[in-house]
Amino acid sequence: MVTVELERVRKSYGDFVAVDDLSFCISSHQIFGLLGPNGAGKTSSIRMMIGIITPDAGGVRLFGAPFNRRLLHKIGYLPEERGLYKKITVRENLVLFGQLSGLTARDAIARTRRWAERLEIAEWVDKRVEEMSKGMQQKVQFIAALLHEPELIIMDEPFSGLDPINANVLKDVILELKEQGRTILFSTHRMDQVEKLCDAICLVNHGRAVLQGGIREIKASYGSRFVQISYEGDGKFLSRCALVESSNNYGNFAEVKLRRGADAQELLRAAMRGAKISRFEVMEPSLEEIFIDRVEKANA
Repeated sequence: MVTVELERVRKSYGDFVAVDDLSFCISSHQIFGLLGPNGAGKTSSIRMMIGIITPDAGGVRLFGAPFNRRLLHKIGYLPEERGLYKKITVRENLVLFGQLSGLTARDAIARTRRWAERLEIAEWVDKRVEEMSKGMQQKVQFIAALLHEPELIIMDEPFSGLDPINANVLKDVILELKEQGRTILFSTHRMDQVEKLCDAICLVNHGRAVLQGGIREIKASYGSRFVQISYEGDGKFLSRCALVESSNNYGNFAEVKLRRGADAQELLRAAMRGAKISRFEVMEPSLEEIFIDRVEKANA
């Protein structure tokens, strides 16, 4: 079953085309990543999914039906910009958001208590939001999106402002939600999180989809053209070697992309003539490398 479907959606602001004939589907019970550089059209696409803005052309379908505002009670939304009321307490914020999503005050209070304990902010629930750090506020916004137990959870930059420990806490919650059968969409620049969490992605650039599909299939399609090398000595062999299409050299460690058809063993032999090699590993490209490659090609 498909939970979200965008079909040839377009959105312009004056002469600027933010989303240009964009189509993709999100299957039920899936974690889906909407990726792209700044200004690619990710946030505009999300806002059209939930009716904040209306597409100029194309259509949005949710839960198998054309978009209808009555479906919004089945959706939880964590915006990129925090929407909390800073002068009132965390508890007051969450009870308000819970009631706006159809909960009774009693249910909202009970769920606030459970989620505050789960995300380790129980001691903050009676503090005003303005007294909290950005990371702590992000946790509160995260709870607000989940309080009414939505079927579809949409998160725009969910790890923004979080340190690695708290990002890991949210990651565990996201995986638990998937196990419970929820469908999750998130937009982020954190490629490491996307690679570990997502089942499928859509990469958007200048409002258009330039790459989409399952993570495993996308990575497999790139083949084994990526090499990591740890070495001591002169790294000039990378710039002199005709086998290398591009490389990132950090000094004693390099990430290399081979030209199509190049033999990695020939690169190893060339490297050993100029440096002492302690590690040479042929591997699948990271999602970050794929991201950079596709965006650069699209921009070219």
